Amino acid sequence: MPAHRITLRPSNRTVDVPTGTLLAEAAQRAGLELAQPCGGQGRCGRCAVQIDGSGYRRRSTLRLSAEDLEAGFALACQTVVEGDLAVEIPPQERLQRMLVTDRVASRDEVPLVYESSTMQSLRILQLALPEPTLDDSRDDQARLLAGLADAGYPSPAVPIPLLRRLGPVLREAAWKPWVVLQQADAQGPARLLDLAASPPKPLGLALDIGTTTVTAYLVHLDTGEILAQAAEYNDQISRGEDVVSRIIYAGKEGGLAELGDLVRRTITALLERIRLRTGLEPDDILKVTVSGNTTMAHLFLGIPPASIRLSPYIPTVNQPAPILGAESDLPVHPQAEVDVLPGVASYVGSDITAGALAAGLDQAEVLTLFIDVGTNGEIVLGTRDWLVACACSAGPAFEGAGVVDGMRATEGAIEEVWIHAATYEPTVRVIGGGRPRGLCGSGLLSLLAELFVTGVVDRGGHFKMDLGSPRVRPGEHGPEYVIAWPAESATGRALALTQVDVDNLLRAKAAIYAGFTVLAGRLGVDLADVEQVLIGGAFGKYLNVEKAVQIGLLPDVPWNRFRFLGNTSVRGAHMALLSRDARQAIRQLAERMTYIELSADNAFFDAFTAALFLPHTDIRRFPSVAEVWQRENGVKEERP
Repeated sequence: MPAHRITLRPSNRTVDVPTGTLLAEAAQRAGLELAQPCGGQGRCGRCAVQIDGSGYRRRSTLRLSAEDLEAGFALACQTVVEGDLAVEIPPQERLQRMLVTDRVASRDEVPLVYESSTMQSLRILQLALPEPTLDDSRDDQARLLAGLADAGYPSPAVPIPLLRRLGPVLREAAWKPWVVLQQADAQGPARLLDLAASPPKPLGLALDIGTTTVTAYLVHLDTGEILAQAAEYNDQISRGEDVVSRIIYAGKEGGLAELGDLVRRTITALLERIRLRTGLEPDDILKVTVSGNTTMAHLFLGIPPASIRLSPYIPTVNQPAPILGAESDLPVHPQAEVDVLPGVASYVGSDITAGALAAGLDQAEVLTLFIDVGTNGEIVLGTRDWLVACACSAGPAFEGAGVVDGMRATEGAIEEVWIHAATYEPTVRVIGGGRPRGLCGSGLLSLLAELFVTGVVDRGGHFKMDLGSPRVRPGEHGPEYVIAWPAESATGRALALTQVDVDNLLRAKAAIYAGFTVLAGRLGVDLADVEQVLIGGAFGKYLNVEKAVQIGLLPDVPWNRFRFLGNTSVRGAHMALLSRDARQAIRQLAERMTYIELSADNAFFDAFTAALFLPHTDIRRFPSVAEVWQRENGVKEERP
């Protein structure tokens, strides 16, 4: 098959590829990042490039105008090479990389009353072995195993990597070595994990692999203390912003391995950041617990996820067996146990079972609604006696992604907005003070609520262009509201919420609201009877109840029923890292949850469509919102 020379500008890198190669693949072979948030399906238009030459064929022109086609633009994920080409790659979007979770945490963040000697599955002890003599000529392994048996740990296997170090370590330790054992069950057999001449550092790692963000806690296993924590956008975003896009990308040749490499690259970067801050080496990490949705777990483990998105939506595994650090390709101790926590179904994974434990659902005596607000909205309803779960795709808007001026909740992000009802001028609160750089999830939600109650947008989410305010104007992406003029922002350009952004936010909130209303309806439960509403997810930590109810994201129930818990997924992983009983409780929660597949329920589509308004098609469901909206807009009632 003939090869063709592709020149990629402005870097002027070249790569030779055979006929039929996608331009996106050519760019990757040349070591260039090309955003494909839709997973290479040609839906988002964000991989558009401009081509000089005729040796190519477009498989799709979706998202490209007649003017774009005339100028030589093409979607890199949908265009195949048939000759030599020069390709101009526009500047790629970059996600904001500074996250507020990069900080040292205090001891009071241990999530349970912790006693390592009884709760921890890791055992560290020092042996005193008799030195070999001419009369005691046992080999080194036999001598070690005898010492372990005397200490109450009979016959653990000695892995070959440890056997290779055994002789030197025993002699360096003067026959008083330190050993690390893993004992999942207090009465069960132990596994020899490490041996050393000096006391090892008892470090553990709790990971939450989210669709949008990966969060890591480095933990001292003696005290349970979080020594450091860090978070970063999941590098897989460049291959798909949602799980379905990534499942599709994983089905391409080499896609599964690439997605696995990308998330490991993210975790490795987090561990390097922690190392620089603490001086602690990642290869001293002796135990890892991982929470994440079912797709993220499959991609991390290298398991094809294709069946997750195909009816009847059955994953390969919900409760994977632990693997070793060496098998995980993470820069942790090679014999460390890497435990991906158990999930429930294709769209309810261990982020929810771990989160349910952290939220206390296993002990809930009253009717409880638990909502994890993230790229995927997962919902659990019930008490400690029964639990029913479902999931809906909300998209990444509430996490600051997929929005033109969106960013993470870090310094420079607008987190709260107030709009004057007469002048339509905004007042903002910025994390860290100073000029804003963008809007985080809570700021986006707050802004949308204010635009609605002050009448800048109607109940369908459409901007009113006749208000006489310069803040509401036509923009590149349609009508928009300018929250900060260039002179007011830290970026030197205007920050705005566009019509496309509003539509994304409406879809996100509608999916979540429809999810829990359909779930309650299936069970014959009235939302008014829910006695506590627990909000998980990193976004949930900063959620304003009033604003969330005003846009129709949360039910209109008394505010004292809401509790905001932050990232319950990583907190649950932290608990499982520390306690065998907590790990067992997560497994039991997974086995007890009844899963309802919303995609097979026509009621969900109807509920979703009805919730695509502010706050809802039926505003009577939100009496407190109706009162505010009618007062601010001077009307008695309006039907969308």
